[in-house]
Amino acid sequence: MGTKHQSSDPITDPKKKRRVGFAKIDAGVESNECIKIFLVSSKEEVDSPDSFCIEPVDLTHFFEEDGKIYGYQGLKITVWVSSISFHAYADITFESTSDNIFGENLVEKKDDFLQTFSTDCHYIKSIVSNGELLQQKASKGCSGASNCHIRSESSDMEVFRIVGEPVGHLYCRLVPFVLLLVDGSNPIDITDSRWEIYLLVHKESNQPEDSALRLLGFAAVYRFQRYPDSMRLRLGQILVLPPYQRKGHGRFLLEVLNNVAISENVFDLTVEEPVDSLQHVRTCVDAQRLLAFEPIQDALQSVVLRLKQENLSKKSHTCQFGPPLTAVEDVRQSLKINKRQFLQCWEVLLYIGLDPIENYMETYRTIISDRIKADVIGKDSEVARKRVIDVPTEYDQEMSFVMFKSQNGEPNTIEMEDNQTNQEEQVRQLVDERIKEVKSIAQKESLHRS
Repeated sequence: MGTKHQSSDPITDPKKKRRVGFAKIDAGVESNECIKIFLVSSKEEVDSPDSFCIEPVDLTHFFEEDGKIYGYQGLKITVWVSSISFHAYADITFESTSDNIFGENLVEKKDDFLQTFSTDCHYIKSIVSNGELLQQKASKGCSGASNCHIRSESSDMEVFRIVGEPVGHLYCRLVPFVLLLVDGSNPIDITDSRWEIYLLVHKESNQPEDSALRLLGFAAVYRFQRYPDSMRLRLGQILVLPPYQRKGHGRFLLEVLNNVAISENVFDLTVEEPVDSLQHVRTCVDAQRLLAFEPIQDALQSVVLRLKQENLSKKSHTCQFGPPLTAVEDVRQSLKINKRQFLQCWEVLLYIGLDPIENYMETYRTIISDRIKADVIGKDSEVARKRVIDVPTEYDQEMSFVMFKSQNGEPNTIEMEDNQTNQEEQVRQLVDERIKEVKSIAQKESLHRS
């Protein structure tokens, strides 16, 4: 699943390129220029100029190295994806029988696609009927864009957990969104029963019980064993569909997953390679939880007090201002936050504690700088005996270097001022970016508390 199938008719000329079954030409058409994808929730939105266009979407990596579609002149492809049943319809100027990222979801005839809005209007409801309702949340009105897909005065958000066979049926329809909208993501293995899907759906509270549900977003979570007798949860994918983003739905999904981890007493909840935007929301959620977590408050206040009393810029050695191991374990056991994430949040807690931060920014900057130097350069960088230097070569410059080791701990005589200058500049940039990120999280937490 999720791989591109081979066409049944072979290509006899190896110099000719096949792209989605179109006739071959040399020039090709840029896929990003000729393909538009729209997310629609009713028949009326199909062909409407007000339909929600999913953009920006980079389609080039679906068409090998050059990102072009070969065999068409004046090619225009318009794809409508139903947010009700997740069927898709592509309006193409030429008929094509080759495979595409929408797979079996792609309906060949437009009339058949329009019919799915009535025949499959309860698709999501049929899926969640086999699931477990985990949490509900009341929501009012339509916040955000004028092209809002949720227009009721009052509505309910519900999160369902889907396990077992229904996971595969649903996820196959969601794969195009994973490929298009989740950075660097690949489809999950639906044959592995340890995958669970968490669906965030919308239900208008003033509608009858048999009214349709609308999918707002989903998360794919992998459950696996931690030796000897506990389980761990790993968030593999999370996506809020574009029309519903920036309305707090992603945060709500993360909060539900945290509640699941705590209620089921798993070892911890981790995230697989989170992108920056997800990590930001995750840290906002966890920082709020940690600020209300009483067992770490004494340790936090003790570190904050030390920082207010000491001038780190005058110290010649690196001081440790991280949380004690007992706090790390308390947080993991009670909140299911792993050590790596806790250390990220600890920097936010220190920033909030050093109030007013303007009086202690030099001290705080030193903490962040020491940590980044340890991560990027290494804790023993100042006395390291090993050196790597670039050398001129006729081969790949990035693959050519020399490593040597000084004898008896004596300093090296080779000048490396340029490398050290570049390294220091990189550290400064990383420190600036980290402080900017922490400041943004702290400001949001301050608004939440007020």
